[in-house]
Amino acid sequence: MTSVTRQPPRAGDDHPVVPGPGPGPSAGPVVRLVARRPTFVLIIALLLACVAVAFSTDVVGALKTGGFDDPASDSVRGRQVLAEHFRAADPNLVVLIAKPGGSVDDPDVRTVANRVTRRLAGADGVTVAGSYWVDRLPQLASRARDQGMLLVHVDGDEDRSADRVAVLHDELARDDGPVRVSFGGFTQINNDINEQVTADLATAETIAIPITLVLLLLVFGTVGAAGAPLLIGIFSIVSTLGTLRLLAAITDVSVFSVNMATALGLGLAVDYSLLFVSRYREQRGTGTETALAGTMRTAGRTIVFSAATVAVALCSLLVFPQYFLRSFAYAGIAVVVTTVGAALLVLPALLALLGHRIDKWALWRPRPEKPAFWGRFAAFVLRRPVLTAAPVILILAFLALPFGHVRFGVADDRVLPRTAESRIVADAVRTQFADTGSGATVVVAEHWGGATDARTRVADYAARLSGVPGVTRVDSMVGTYQRGSIVVAAGRPDSRFVAGDATWFSVLSEVEPYSDAGAGLARAIRAVPVPNRVPVLVTGPAAQLVDITGSIGSRLPIAAVLIAVSTFLLLFLLTGSVLLPIKALLLNTLTMSAVFGVAVWIFQDGHFSDVLGQTGAPLAVAIPVLLFCVAFGLSMDYEVFVLSRVIERHEQGADLHTAVVEGMSSSVRVISAAAGILSVSFLAMVSSGVSLIQFFGLCAALAIILDALLVRPVLVPAFMRLAGQWNWWAPRPLKALHARLGLREHG
Repeated sequence: MTSVTRQPPRAGDDHPVVPGPGPGPSAGPVVRLVARRPTFVLIIALLLACVAVAFSTDVVGALKTGGFDDPASDSVRGRQVLAEHFRAADPNLVVLIAKPGGSVDDPDVRTVANRVTRRLAGADGVTVAGSYWVDRLPQLASRARDQGMLLVHVDGDEDRSADRVAVLHDELARDDGPVRVSFGGFTQINNDINEQVTADLATAETIAIPITLVLLLLVFGTVGAAGAPLLIGIFSIVSTLGTLRLLAAITDVSVFSVNMATALGLGLAVDYSLLFVSRYREQRGTGTETALAGTMRTAGRTIVFSAATVAVALCSLLVFPQYFLRSFAYAGIAVVVTTVGAALLVLPALLALLGHRIDKWALWRPRPEKPAFWGRFAAFVLRRPVLTAAPVILILAFLALPFGHVRFGVADDRVLPRTAESRIVADAVRTQFADTGSGATVVVAEHWGGATDARTRVADYAARLSGVPGVTRVDSMVGTYQRGSIVVAAGRPDSRFVAGDATWFSVLSEVEPYSDAGAGLARAIRAVPVPNRVPVLVTGPAAQLVDITGSIGSRLPIAAVLIAVSTFLLLFLLTGSVLLPIKALLLNTLTMSAVFGVAVWIFQDGHFSDVLGQTGAPLAVAIPVLLFCVAFGLSMDYEVFVLSRVIERHEQGADLHTAVVEGMSSSVRVISAAAGILSVSFLAMVSSGVSLIQFFGLCAALAIILDALLVRPVLVPAFMRLAGQWNWWAPRPLKALHARLGLREHG
């Protein structure tokens, strides 16, 4: 096979297109289409983009903010039973009425409270579960008595309840005058997150797109070559948003997936465009159609193969029942498919239309010796593999140390900035009120039974629950219990706790629900024997934490095995080696350990919390899983870029040293540029006001930077030097399999 070794033309050189010899045997139908009818291809792409833009105008409003729960868990089914039989036991809206410097008993405060209560009570699907001004419950007034609250249940799923609350909020909430009315609770948190994500999306695009364009100009040196990847990125983003809007009409999709769609769409478009354009520039002297055919046969295959590694990693998220995680699989797969389609159809059409004009409007002339820097660096690493690799491994291990004390939790109002309305209300409830019971663990029995001994069994069970270490009080239909004894007896069954043969118990504690102690308390409550073995469901924040962590933890090994096996098979098909895929898996695991250590240090331990505007808290358990799958896929993307070039040189007869040096020289330059631009897309997410998005953006960018600057240029060549000829080893049957099914970048 003949290898093209022509140096890429310098930016600004006006090389005329050499007339090609016509469609050779390698020019397939796709190449002939984009080379001969580029305008037609671009018009079709533009029409598709316009349809996607029109269809996705309300994409954020159509998506949901929840999705962290397992729909089959006890806590979710318990909430469903409460919503069906005991609305007052499941308040999802908190209305805070405050008069700074005044009293909740002042006439003007009472007037406002009565007006708000009447409006809420008269609204369709709204139940006022408790009010300081109606029930006179002392826990519904703040300790300073300048604030009081109403606990409200709003019917409907996330969408319907959020819409109802939005209407009531516009009518009732006010932050002027002596009496202030603020909304909080689950439904208002959802609305605030939706509003914040919408604003963040515009901010991130405003930051990422101009910086990306500047970096592309620096990398390519010409306006034409730099503009093409940006257009591909925009096409990928709008197409993915349209896909998400379509999926939202069919299934639940998380609103957080929008941020990943924009960052990953722009980043992968730059990755694949850089690789494609770099290869095209090498082969352009053979004529446009022939150059496109050669580029599709080499870089095109690498793009498809690397995209498969990203898609496989993201597909592993589908094993989880939480639609929050599944949504990122939908978004990621849509991004990969649309970006590959654009890179292999729209981008070649742009190149064919531009022709030699791709190098016009040059902004700078790259020095021809610069691309060899990474080759010289690789040669240095190959001469001293242990000396160069050891410090990198120590750095990554040091960064991973904080991961040893990681704590997992569930996302709540604290993912929002401190200035968000629902966050302000939640902070006030936590710090200025006695226990209102809104964070209590609830035990509900849908079929307790109406037999004559029902009261006796309720009393027995309530006493047992109150004896659980950490429980301060249990309220039930027969009265209130503390430390195994009744303290307030009800003369007749309390109607708040009875509906037919269903009943519920409110279990209060001073333990923080979303904590290890809260999870332990929920497990202890579930372990309490129930009289007559009546089926009960334990719900509430602490039980939710147990169910979410248990659900994700039980499926995490399945996802990890799927990622490992599928990645191993894909890399084996590329390399024909058993050792190289194992090396890639180990190095990626080391990188992700370092990233998780930094995540704990910043987002759990609270370092830089003032800069980021977030509060240190246990890591939301779903986010590290998501981050691992996305970052792992992107790392494998770069692994394919490097190995495809090294293997190409090796199979052309070069020895290991030459293959690694030349492969690194041509690939790491592209990887470094692509990683820098992709990291900008993710770092733009740090501007978000939602800490979940900050976490994902910052850590994904860190994973990309560590991979591009430490792992690929240092650890990969060092490992290959130490492994020697074992790099290419595989058992004879697998060698035969690779000979038949293996995929190569070169044709």
